[in-house]
Amino acid sequence: MYAERHPGPDLVDRIACVWHQVSEGDTTQLVVPDACVDLVWGPGGLFVAGPDTGPEPVPMAAGDSFVGIRFRPGAAGAVFGVPIHELRDRRVPLTALAALTVPALDEAPSDRLAVMRAAVLARLREAPGPDPAAPDLAGALRMGRSVRDVAWTLGLSERQLHRRSVASFGYSPKTLQRITRFQRALTLARTGLPPADVAARAGYADQAHLSHDVKRLSGVTLGRLLSPVRHLA
Repeated sequence: MYAERHPGPDLVDRIACVWHQVSEGDTTQLVVPDACVDLVWGPGGLFVAGPDTGPEPVPMAAGDSFVGIRFRPGAAGAVFGVPIHELRDRRVPLTALAALTVPALDEAPSDRLAVMRAAVLARLREAPGPDPAAPDLAGALRMGRSVRDVAWTLGLSERQLHRRSVASFGYSPKTLQRITRFQRALTLARTGLPPADVAARAGYADQAHLSHDVKRLSGVTLGRLLSPVRHLA
């Protein structure tokens, strides 16, 4: 069972959602890149799931419970006290990141989420915010515009754009574009559009290009990815 909830008006500018997942059996959960950073409380304690560049299989036992807070792409800023690119493709125990402290609690998932939420809100009030250009950068790349064109529109050199993309998202602009386009394709595909139409509307050269990118980023086919699989982080 997996459920997402609105983060609330005090967090919505930086947080995409809060979520809760309970495994109904022994399984392996597939996590795919989405340019987000999650704070997660699982059976092993609190950890940060950094921005992924490829699929991450997560073994889960029956009854395992996870709660999480998902930052919007580019919105984590300095919350964790380390550059975002240092979290890329990693799951880091929160104890290794001294900038954010969450009090120990061994209660129901809803209580754990409340404690996490309060700690994140307090940290957001004191930590430097994200690059204000990050949403425009991601949005332009997501729509398929070239790195050179996006840099020109934002009044940056390509080198400056690269530096700010890595600082905000943990990715180069090209990688960020590939991942945001992939996520856009998944959103379109879940509406029932045929793959050829998904490819065209998401900015792929053709359906083969879409299939290649899906396999590269998720390790499975588009059809398999659209089956009822929930993302842990």
